[in-house]
Amino acid sequence: MNKEKIVMSITIGVVCILLISVMFAQFKTVEETDITGIETAREEELREMLANWKSKYEEASQKVEETRVKIEEYKNKAVSVEETNNLLDEELLQTNKLIGKTDVIGEGVIINLEDNENTQIEDTDLLKLVNELKLAGAEAISINDKRIVNMSEIVKVDETILINTQRVTSPYVVKAIGNQKYLSSALSLKNSGYIDKYTSYGKTINMTPEKNIKILAYSGGKNLMEFKYAKEAK
Repeated sequence: MNKEKIVMSITIGVVCILLISVMFAQFKTVEETDITGIETAREEELREMLANWKSKYEEASQKVEETRVKIEEYKNKAVSVEETNNLLDEELLQTNKLIGKTDVIGEGVIINLEDNENTQIEDTDLLKLVNELKLAGAEAISINDKRIVNMSEIVKVDETILINTQRVTSPYVVKAIGNQKYLSSALSLKNSGYIDKYTSYGKTINMTPEKNIKILAYSGGKNLMEFKYAKEAK
């Protein structure tokens, strides 16, 4: 009986020692690695991006519904020439806004990019920024008051940046009208956002939100409504 008690005591002691060793090893690992701290920043960015895309999806769904209602309006009001003309005039106004043929005003952000002693702003920097703004839902964009439309060109020729065939120089003032929250958050994502990424390259970039941004109509040399090669399919 005494022998069994001794064996049992030794076994329990060995198990306790093993458990204590494992606990100390775990505590040491937790002290050396702050897993929560590493994951928190990424999780916050993902949550913010998810919330933004959810809102965008809801807005897109709303626009689809608005379009459906508008089609019904055409059907119901086609009997009245005057009402039909009013609807067409409204559609023409909206189309002109979309293709940049009218001045527009609204909330959004203004981004300033400027050459400094170490780095210069390149045409690719501006092109990348325009694409980022479009993805974030910008409805109108301009650079140094040159309206950016689907046919706009941002190129560098002989060390000179041309937009809509017109010369632009530093500082570059980029205006974007759209949902201020979407635009700001898309450009300000920690590490992966446009501003953090390019400032880490030594570029001079800053952004300010504004309530009443005015963007002028397109004044480039190309006729936005002229099609030379695209023909109506029959």
